[in-house]
Amino acid sequence: MRGFASLILGLGLAHAAAPHYSSPSRPISQDLESSTEGGNANDPVGKAERKLHGRFLHITDLHPDPFYKRHSSTNDDDVCHRGSGTAGLYGASATECDSPFALVNATFKWVEENLKDSVDFVIWTGDSARHDNDEKIPRKEKQVLDLNRYVVDKLVEVFGKSDNINDTDPTNDLIIPIVPTFGNNDILPHNVFEQGPNEWTRKYLHIWRHMIPEEQRHSFERGGWFFVEVIPNQLAVFSLNTLYFFDNNAAVDGCSDSSEPGYEHFEWLRIQLQFLRERGMKAILMGHVPPARTKNKYSWDETCWQRYTLWMRQYRDVVVGSLYGHMNLDHFMLQDSDEVDINMKTGFLNQDKIRDHSDDINIQAGASYLQDLQSLWSNTPGPPPDLLEVESDNRNVVLAAGAIRTSNKKNKKKRKKSKKEKYFEKIGGEWGERYSLALISGSVIPEYFPSLRVIEYNTSGINNVVASSSVNLKRKQYTSLSNKGGAPSLGLTMQRPSRFDKLKKHRKPKKPRKPHFTVPEPPSSSSPPGPAYSPQTFSWLGYTQYLANLTSIYDEAFSDSLETGDQSVTNSRTSTNEWRAADTERADVFQQTTKTHPRPFRYEIEYKTFNDSSFSLPDLTVSSYLKLAWRIGNYESTDMLKASRSLGQHLEEEEDDDDDGCAFEDDVSTTKKGHKKHKKQKKKHRKRKRRKDAEEAWIAFVQRAFIGSRDPDDIWDRFGIAKGDVGVTNGVQLDDGLEVEETGGEP
Repeated sequence: MRGFASLILGLGLAHAAAPHYSSPSRPISQDLESSTEGGNANDPVGKAERKLHGRFLHITDLHPDPFYKRHSSTNDDDVCHRGSGTAGLYGASATECDSPFALVNATFKWVEENLKDSVDFVIWTGDSARHDNDEKIPRKEKQVLDLNRYVVDKLVEVFGKSDNINDTDPTNDLIIPIVPTFGNNDILPHNVFEQGPNEWTRKYLHIWRHMIPEEQRHSFERGGWFFVEVIPNQLAVFSLNTLYFFDNNAAVDGCSDSSEPGYEHFEWLRIQLQFLRERGMKAILMGHVPPARTKNKYSWDETCWQRYTLWMRQYRDVVVGSLYGHMNLDHFMLQDSDEVDINMKTGFLNQDKIRDHSDDINIQAGASYLQDLQSLWSNTPGPPPDLLEVESDNRNVVLAAGAIRTSNKKNKKKRKKSKKEKYFEKIGGEWGERYSLALISGSVIPEYFPSLRVIEYNTSGINNVVASSSVNLKRKQYTSLSNKGGAPSLGLTMQRPSRFDKLKKHRKPKKPRKPHFTVPEPPSSSSPPGPAYSPQTFSWLGYTQYLANLTSIYDEAFSDSLETGDQSVTNSRTSTNEWRAADTERADVFQQTTKTHPRPFRYEIEYKTFNDSSFSLPDLTVSSYLKLAWRIGNYESTDMLKASRSLGQHLEEEEDDDDDGCAFEDDVSTTKKGHKKHKKQKKKHRKRKRRKDAEEAWIAFVQRAFIGSRDPDDIWDRFGIAKGDVGVTNGVQLDDGLEVEETGGEP
């Protein structure tokens, strides 16, 4: 077997020599302006302010594989390493195969040509080595490290400076910050990351030397965590080492015990977020493994999930949002702070949980996971109808100052609460502060289709951000806990120990014990909602999701040269199952027609949240996603609808029979009957509209989770979605002209 180094050299990808940087399309002086304050040492871009575009790139899970062979077998035992089959030049969708170098190279070339000059920083959420999925070619430490060096070299080729050849400072080599993090496949054995400092933190400290600020090197070597001020003195990105939270990491045990690295990690995060709060800064959290927590899927140790959710609650005025990879599915998660349960007697977080040792999310597991999310969101509080139509632009918000609405205190009489007020109480106030949000992007590895994401954020008043502590407006409170009991006020519902059912008169009640860890202080009562909740500076406005439709690219190659009578080869644009099938004749035709025909590689827009009617997200705030989760949770499968329709029809017939048995001749009774019928029809109309909205959101959610790679027939079969439920006749229409065509059957 040929060695890894010879493979790299044979492909012209050796990184021993310094990479050649092409000159930027415009002078760097146009993008960099000298700082009047002399810059900040934590700025990896040469201690200078940059011209901001209000966009950043999220890229994750590249999984380059040096043993990938074009036209090899895609069977699980071969994983595109040997045999003969349909493995394409840029990868094999819906298989266990990793990414060929051709896909990684083409991805970074596309980023250089299309995104390089329009993003402010890059969030890179790990897994830049191949999976350990081939017993005949086991992974080795040198392979894992060399693959990460290869990806770093590609990033430096795209975002490296061209005029600092003699500069000896490695943190001054990039035109924009790039923030990396550990993936569970970036180490050996995979998933197992011991308490630091360890060999992996030391080795990656050198590999990522371009990206880790000098003053953060000690923190990184200690535990693989650090942060970068991507906008000096204003916005920081925190790279979390989620492998210490990962339930599959057998080398650690949660986040409750002070001897565990997970405990230390959260203590570090608490201190740093508090510093940012005092400095008036905001933070983005990013990591590899997301905090998945459903009926059948637990990614994190429960004690770590509890600590994370509590931290997100307490620092909701600081954290802009959180981003993760790992699962290859494009979706989102909501963390409910009402589920934080601190045992005040022991000081430890509740450790009751279910374990899921499954690491991979294949199509079958992905379908089950998405249905678990849908079931979980069916319990999400539902907004009243008038709030469903509210756009962010119409909210009574002062963006720069962060002013918020205040209640009318003139009318102090007790009155019945409106539906809107009841809804606000359920979600933790009008901004939904009971919840926090995590966004998970699709991956470059063609588990489904290769995918990238560009997120846009609010840059208004970027040079004059007002610290939240300086705002004198009062925050509307929806919590009842106080700080009188001796324990820190958490601003959320927790189980407190009983002070004894019956106390003797001469004995004073005992104060609840403080937890055995420092609970972060909540936001000041005078601070406005944070950027994750209220549109303001640094709030996420929306994102553009890109995909590389490999089936379309391969089919276009066929259509130019294929002269066979088998039209099924080109009829399906996204039928990834066709490419996985062991069809010898198709494989032979594929090899013959593509060996001499280069195929243009491209990423195209799958959808944008800005003009998307399916998700209807006015922005990426928590309240917007709460409404989307509620819509998805309200979807009913075809079988459920049949049952409900049958019951509804039966009840309606009984009601009609009762009406027929009564003969009212006076006008008053007729008017009442007509009014009742009108209300009934109006209620039916609302139900139909709500069902249609739920179906549209659910279908889009599923299709986009699999990066547009699943056939409509497959979606319908797996998720119980009836054909034509939302007016689909010839296919599922995606945004920006991407249409998924049906492969057979009548709608």
